[in-house]
Amino acid sequence: MPKPLLLVVILLLSYGFWLSDEFKGIAAGIAIFIFGMLSLEQGFKAFTGGMLERILQKTTDTIWKSLSFGIVSTILMQSSSLVSIITISFLSAGLLDLAAGIGIIFGANLGSTTGAWLIAGLGLKVKISTYAMPMLVFGVLCSFQNNKQFKGIGYILTGLGFIFLGIHFMKESFETFENTIKLSDYAMPGLKGLLIYTLIGIIATMIMQSSHATLVLIITALSVRQITYDNALALAIGSNIGTTFTAVIGSLSANIQGKRLAGAHLLFNLLTGIIALTFIREFIIAVDRIDAALGIAITDNTLKLATFHSLFNLVGVAVMLPFMNHLVALLEKIFVEKRPNLFRPKYLNPSAIGFPETVAESVRLETIHLYEHGIHIILHAFGLRKRNLSDQSDLKQLIKQNTDPVEYDIDAGYEKRIKGIYSAIIAFIGQANSEMKQSPNLALLRDANRTLVEAIKDTKHLQKNWGRSRTSKNQATIDEYKKIAYQIVSLIQQIEQFRQEIAENELPLLSLDVLKAMIEDEDMRMNRSIDTLIRERKITPETGSSLINDSTYMYNIKKNLIKTAETLFVHDSANVIRIERQLALDEAEIRGVVQAVDAQ
Repeated sequence: MPKPLLLVVILLLSYGFWLSDEFKGIAAGIAIFIFGMLSLEQGFKAFTGGMLERILQKTTDTIWKSLSFGIVSTILMQSSSLVSIITISFLSAGLLDLAAGIGIIFGANLGSTTGAWLIAGLGLKVKISTYAMPMLVFGVLCSFQNNKQFKGIGYILTGLGFIFLGIHFMKESFETFENTIKLSDYAMPGLKGLLIYTLIGIIATMIMQSSHATLVLIITALSVRQITYDNALALAIGSNIGTTFTAVIGSLSANIQGKRLAGAHLLFNLLTGIIALTFIREFIIAVDRIDAALGIAITDNTLKLATFHSLFNLVGVAVMLPFMNHLVALLEKIFVEKRPNLFRPKYLNPSAIGFPETVAESVRLETIHLYEHGIHIILHAFGLRKRNLSDQSDLKQLIKQNTDPVEYDIDAGYEKRIKGIYSAIIAFIGQANSEMKQSPNLALLRDANRTLVEAIKDTKHLQKNWGRSRTSKNQATIDEYKKIAYQIVSLIQQIEQFRQEIAENELPLLSLDVLKAMIEDEDMRMNRSIDTLIRERKITPETGSSLINDSTYMYNIKKNLIKTAETLFVHDSANVIRIERQLALDEAEIRGVVQAVDAQ
């Protein structure tokens, strides 16, 4: 909430507390209810550690699935805001398209209407404060446990207890308030009342930032006849529009997709509200007929309000769904993505924190972004561009013919392209690990970042001698350094082909195994070639020692690029872990062979 608005609210509340004790009870009931909603969200977050994200990813490939997911998840969690947060984080990570995100928001709007049914059908029909006390006791007891699931259960029970207690306080205070002042005396019939009470509903929801809290306030006031049925309908419409305020505020720090989703939420709720206001009489008639069919008494205004709330949201979805593609196109025109800053993070959205699989995918995509910059630097160090990898030109011939001096500043390239993104990734992983259980996927991705940076630094060490070799008068030296450049660039080209294999759903693991074997073979052949040149006196021992050092840099660059590619481009984390273990075994075996040779 903006600070000026917060100050106004505090002053108004303080004045209300001074005027009336009953007002204190109503305000306290609202506060307790909202705190219960926050506790409930916190509790459900304890159970989103992968399961909810996986379900979301697998059940949103069609509009109907997205809509169903939004409905079911919101009914289960009674928190459309939590579903919205997860949706925004997935959109930011590129795991959902905008149409799927909008479908989930539509479904969440429908699912949230069940809250009105629970309050009207259960919350006001029984003395729920008696259930609140044991829930609070057991909830607090569970929340003190170290086990994450127990803590989650504790927060859920505590949240439900506070929600029940908040409803009780509001109901009791409204009943007492009736003896002091009758709000129903200020009822406004006709169009004027409809518009004014809709505006009041919008403002109330903007202040409380919870449509659930506004609805429970409306329903409890209606149950004791403090407001008229017609004015309650207008307030419900206003609460539906006002709930978009939270989404709009939350989207200010989100990327362009998050802003588009908030825009869709706003457009949907505005249009739904306009439809409900325009056809209010028709909706009232439809509600009476539906309730009569369901056996709901004509005098039970609270359940009739719940029916109305569900009905106009359902009509809104029915109207908007056929125009989903048009809505997406409109939002993409309204919220035009500015030319991105290539040297800043693209996928590290704070809203992903708390959802392990979303965090891991955000970091993976950001590391791929970093990898693209790293490849740019390595290729430029050898006087090449990425387009040289995809055209039909012979890389070996291109390197052979390219005799221009290379003046690319790797340090400047690192500062510009790598340092900012790399630092942001490490900080993001650190924040994620501090707020949730340590993730093996994040550990692998952090290593992938490290190995990529090591490859760039080894390229810097190699570049100095490679640059000198281009002006050498010894052809053997020139040829050896061109071999080094070719082997590195050729590996990058093959990794790019490997990425294409993944995009075409081919099996890439065998390709990686071939590349690893090729690296070992090339390293042995390079060392034998240098030994032969020294023995045949085609190069000096000093040049030979430099070549040996630089061939080691080459080997490390290739090895680190392969390790980075394994983590980034093999999506199955189990395969990644298997590969990492196998690499460790291979390295141990190689060290054993080297030690055996040295011993001989």
